[in-house]
Amino acid sequence: MLTDTLIKLYKRELNKLKNEINLYKNETNLWLTTEMTPNCAGNLCLHIVGNLNHFIGAELGNTGYVRQRELEFSLKNVSKIDLMLQIENVKQVIEATLEKLTTEDLNKEYKRRTHEDTMTVEFFLIHLAMHLSYHLGQINYHRSLLDL
Repeated sequence: MLTDTLIKLYKRELNKLKNEINLYKNETNLWLTTEMTPNCAGNLCLHIVGNLNHFIGAELGNTGYVRQRELEFSLKNVSKIDLMLQIENVKQVIEATLEKLTTEDLNKEYKRRTHEDTMTVEFFLIHLAMHLSYHLGQINYHRSLLDL
């Protein structure tokens, strides 16, 4: 079933995220920005975790998570250890949520915002995986530029 594949992909990409964060030689560099990289790696990590906790955890898994999106981009100097814990926690949320979804659930209509087209839950889960990978690439780029 697609959910098994998605669980594997989300875990793989979130493990890559942990690796990227761990590869920073200087922890303070996680929070550096430049004109070319206005979003730092630390905030991108918080955004990825918040996004997945909100859409997969709260919306599909009814976890009760309350997103504070503005903090995903304004909070600074979160330790590597805390970032790693947040990544591990969201991996567990994703697995627990996706394991419960049926084919019928995946085919249900989903609308993220009122001004957007309706999509299926399946489509949205794939979209979220691509969103994760996009920001993972930004973090890799940020590290290669700023963690010398």
